[in-house]
Amino acid sequence: MQTLGIVDIVWRGRNIPVEKGAKIKVGGIKNNVVNYGNKAARAQEFEPSEVTATTNLERGQRFGNLWGPGEGELQVLCDTGQTFVIGDAFLTDRPDVTGGEGGKIELKWAGSAPEEVLA
Repeated sequence: MQTLGIVDIVWRGRNIPVEKGAKIKVGGIKNNVVNYGNKAARAQEFEPSEVTATTNLERGQRFGNLWGPGEGELQVLCDTGQTFVIGDAFLTDRPDVTGGEGGKIELKWAGSAPEEVLA
């Protein structure tokens, strides 16, 4: 049986090669604990999706092709057949570029709950 190994990222229609360790927190409704008296209940709240991935700055590549302030479509493609599509994703932090290690750039996105497509 195959388990998740390779994650590919497509940001605004452009494939971004990423290092091992990319992660997605699938957004949606979550339950918060509410204590009152000797009881516990739940109150629901929406939690956004979060995606973190590290890529490398390549010769001839424009940093501006990776980072931009607006929204766009983000696809997280898993080699196990799942694709998570966040139509209103946006980058949350202006990333640093780390020299000496391949020009590592950690990209962080947030957005609404994704649509999950199974191949």
